[in-house]
Amino acid sequence: MVDQRDGDWIQTFTERQFWPLDPKPEDVCIEDIAHALSLTCRYGGHCKRFYSVAEHSIHVAAGVWAAGGDYLERLRALLHDAGEAYLCDVPRPVKPCLPGFAAVEARIEAVIAETFNIGTLVKSPLIKEIDTRILVDEVGVLMGKRVNWHRKFGPPVGVAIPAWAPEDAEGTFLREFHWLMGRVFGLS
Repeated sequence: MVDQRDGDWIQTFTERQFWPLDPKPEDVCIEDIAHALSLTCRYGGHCKRFYSVAEHSIHVAAGVWAAGGDYLERLRALLHDAGEAYLCDVPRPVKPCLPGFAAVEARIEAVIAETFNIGTLVKSPLIKEIDTRILVDEVGVLMGKRVNWHRKFGPPVGVAIPAWAPEDAEGTFLREFHWLMGRVFGLS
């Protein structure tokens, strides 16, 4: 019997089928997430050089840790954009204009959180703050002029933005994920 699923599927890097409208934990794979995010450019590609969502996520996790977050919050920060591995990085001003997008994104994030047994990917106030303030750090390096971003988003987090090659971002993301999983679940 064929499993009936809603919508259609995409083939992932690890050759799985992922159904964005009907995600299940068995469809989620950290290697797919790391690979896709490492090849997805932030800011809709409007950067002076390539800067991946994977690298952004690593820096947000580091900022959360520096601000006093624990291992679980740091892991959630690392995965805060994991749904974009299956939906792409839709620019922040556009997301509210796409009917139904938030519900699809929330469902995928819930399944990712379930897969890794981390409760939720709903951003804590600290993750939201760091994810917003890091825009000032990123724009200063990636776009040259900040165009008063600090007035809108507050002071920078103060992290370096080296703009790694995709393979470096992917490897670092995976190492950070496995290290944090070990800390959160006592596996190392």
